[in-house]
Amino acid sequence: MTLDYNKMIEIILEENQELDFDKLKEMIEEKKANVGAGYLTDQGALFLVAADLGISLEKSPKTEYKIKDIFIGARDITIIGRIITINPIRTFLKRDSDQESRNRIISIYDKDSSIRIKLWDDLVDFPEQLNLKQGDLIKVSNCQVKSGLDNRPIVNLGNSGSIDLIIDDTKHHIPTLSEITVTIDDLSTPKDNLVIVGNISSDPRISEFTNSRGEHSKSLHLELSNEEGTRKIRCVIWNITEESVPKTLTNNSKIKLIGVKTKVGNPNFGNGDLEIHGDEGTVIELLEEENPIENYILRVISKRIDKNDGKLLSMAIDRESRPYFLKINTKLFETNIDYDDIIECYPTRILGNTIELTEQDSFIQVLNNEQEFPRAEQFEIKIKNIGTINRPYIVEAIVLQMPNASEVNTKSGELITVADTIVGDDTGEIRLVGWRENSSLVSQLKIGERIKIMAAVAVNGREGNIELSLKPYSEIVQVS
Repeated sequence: MTLDYNKMIEIILEENQELDFDKLKEMIEEKKANVGAGYLTDQGALFLVAADLGISLEKSPKTEYKIKDIFIGARDITIIGRIITINPIRTFLKRDSDQESRNRIISIYDKDSSIRIKLWDDLVDFPEQLNLKQGDLIKVSNCQVKSGLDNRPIVNLGNSGSIDLIIDDTKHHIPTLSEITVTIDDLSTPKDNLVIVGNISSDPRISEFTNSRGEHSKSLHLELSNEEGTRKIRCVIWNITEESVPKTLTNNSKIKLIGVKTKVGNPNFGNGDLEIHGDEGTVIELLEEENPIENYILRVISKRIDKNDGKLLSMAIDRESRPYFLKINTKLFETNIDYDDIIECYPTRILGNTIELTEQDSFIQVLNNEQEFPRAEQFEIKIKNIGTINRPYIVEAIVLQMPNASEVNTKSGELITVADTIVGDDTGEIRLVGWRENSSLVSQLKIGERIKIMAAVAVNGREGNIELSLKPYSEIVQVS
């Protein structure tokens, strides 16, 4: 039986791995131009190209592939692999119409390699329908291989495709997630689809950013170290949701990251070592039993209402003067919390030094203010003595310069506002900077105004000098 055109292309690309689809098309066009005086079809020219390459078209193309053998242009193939990540469903409008479409990514691996599978439209619900989870072995059938945005093969599964869960996986000899798990000391080169265990060696934090699709998103930042603490690697999990992060994630927690990659580190953000990056498909597992969230007794150092969602944002300290960042949903509590109050709270979530009281399972009350407890005065400092980076300070100063506001483009294309001014006391001067929502606090300042800056953080400025940067919990109070 004569093979169709696409099958012929598939056989040639499989037999000659040095060719790609574009090069093969050039060879077809060359045959059509130089042989047959315009009487050759594409398929006829393809027969001649195959003969020149010494490739027989008499056999049927292989349909079941190992992942390492997959090539761009392959069609109607079957692959078997173990799931390492299942990304959330993404909904978008097609460019050429207003029709809504859905897709999602599943990443799988075998003993040699790994690949991404993109599910489209009705097939995006396969993981829930089959109750698929990380570590499951699956067979993906009737799919085709295209070029991804990174020019690497990506498997597309349309309406004619299918996914089957393989219950008996003993004959396939594909390692389990536990068997491919590595430690920080094992990381040496950039690799995809890793499972890594390590100890958190910094306070985890969540920040907001605009992703490549122009959507507002969040990222989790932390540092992972080996058991001895002799190697520390920066780690960022992009496009995370709050629900995907364990309720208690603090310095010294031992965790497993499933579905991450390593890449060459950015020397501007780390120590020049590799970096670990994950995305919305990455799973974060605590490797030690999660202790019940305990109560905290704290003194409020600053407070500010977030105008976007009405949360009270505050810096507070414990009895050892350790600083914490509080996020409080004021709609849940009738208690009025003021500067210098001592509070007792049972948090919803603890992320590094961030304490969230945002759900019904949290609790807060104001205690007797007469008990012995550190006060805010210990954070007050003269400008000449500001030196420790990332430490919160309280500074009383005079505004010396008219605030300057400008808009800055980030790497992701987001346009954000930044405002700065110069403030001084009897010991020196320093630049005060506010980014995004904090820019309005700086912009409204007036020359000669006497202010107290509450809980600003010292950072390295754009010119290498130390600056004071306002945080979400920072506050500026006028001094009479």
